[in-house]
Amino acid sequence: MKRQFGHRARLALDPDQVAVLDAQAHAARTTWNLLHDWWLMLPKAKRTLVAADAVIRQGRKELAWLGVLPAQAAQAVLKSYFQAWKNCWEKRAQAPEFKARLRTRMSIDIPQGRDLQVVRVHRRWGMVNIPKLGRVKFRWTRELPVGKHADTDQRITGARLVKDALGWHIAFRVQTLEAAPAPHPGPAVGIDAGITVPLALSDGNTAEHGPWLSKKEEARLLRYEQQAARRKAHRKKGERTSRRLHHTYNQIARIRATAKRRRDDWQHRTTTALADTYGTVVVEALRITNMTRSAKGTADKPGTKAAQKAGLNRAILGEAWGRTVQLLAYKLTHRGGTLAEVPAPGTSQECSQCHTVTPGSRRSQHEFVCNNPACGWEGNADLNAARTVLHRYRTGHALAPAAGRAVVRRATHGVKPATAR
Repeated sequence: MKRQFGHRARLALDPDQVAVLDAQAHAARTTWNLLHDWWLMLPKAKRTLVAADAVIRQGRKELAWLGVLPAQAAQAVLKSYFQAWKNCWEKRAQAPEFKARLRTRMSIDIPQGRDLQVVRVHRRWGMVNIPKLGRVKFRWTRELPVGKHADTDQRITGARLVKDALGWHIAFRVQTLEAAPAPHPGPAVGIDAGITVPLALSDGNTAEHGPWLSKKEEARLLRYEQQAARRKAHRKKGERTSRRLHHTYNQIARIRATAKRRRDDWQHRTTTALADTYGTVVVEALRITNMTRSAKGTADKPGTKAAQKAGLNRAILGEAWGRTVQLLAYKLTHRGGTLAEVPAPGTSQECSQCHTVTPGSRRSQHEFVCNNPACGWEGNADLNAARTVLHRYRTGHALAPAAGRAVVRRATHGVKPATAR
């Protein structure tokens, strides 16, 4: 079966190369904006792909700063713009909008994989050809189909250059042809997601991590945030942001990007270990948007303990539970496993022994004591919730797609997921 995945690697660029890619990214963003204005000004009868292609070719010839963008990348912008309108017409997304300079992620498409000419030159470094820039080193962290391995069954189909707070990266698009995986022989496990204990498993194991930032990094982040607040207070309404304030914002973004990278690394390592060990993973169907709703309320009905709720919301969003589920979904699929979701309400108050829900059974963050006189079981609260999650799956309470969520994902590689009932 065909399998497509992406791999992101850090580029090693000098200041001149960074300037070249910055210019190309701004040209790609401007091409999108000019195409958007052209689309809105013309009547519907003249909005054709051929006419848009002619306009882009003419603009690249007449405007030197627009011509720095490679022709294939400009065609990718055109294709992406038309696809955005198609998604809007089919009600899969909103209509395309103007891309602002400061709020848009800088990116450049390289749609042709044969233009990349990827080779490995060192244990830790590889070389890739970037149009109008030449050969560039990138960090080699996983095997890619290069040389004799690059054929019709396993090849790089394209890439995208993306810039974040830590610099430029290249995201390869890889296509492989693999045999459909056999069913995973591992056991089933329930997972309870939390903040103090990020992941508690029904077999008694846990997956934990330390702070994403060190004490010095947290102090530096606080200092930059205070500097940004002071400099922003002196800026008048409508006045352009100063270079100093931009520099402070960049420093804040770099520290936060470092924390995000460490969190992503922990999530990848943890979900890979779970997918290798267990054949069925059951999680709660958490509605994170509702869980992180502000407690400020309205002017007529103000909320209470808004500051405490804001801190809890930051902690929940910092764990990125939704991304953990996404990673588990595709990794289990690749290994022949199953990911299922069960209803979340009451899992922390239901006893895993007698399965009765009694308010106040969870005495503290870690302690659970069943209030049912006939049971009275005591144990760890996170372990109890994880066992309850697994019990709900085994008793046929896995959510079905008809309930509004694609919840059970089996290793079918293109076949629609089955429903666990």
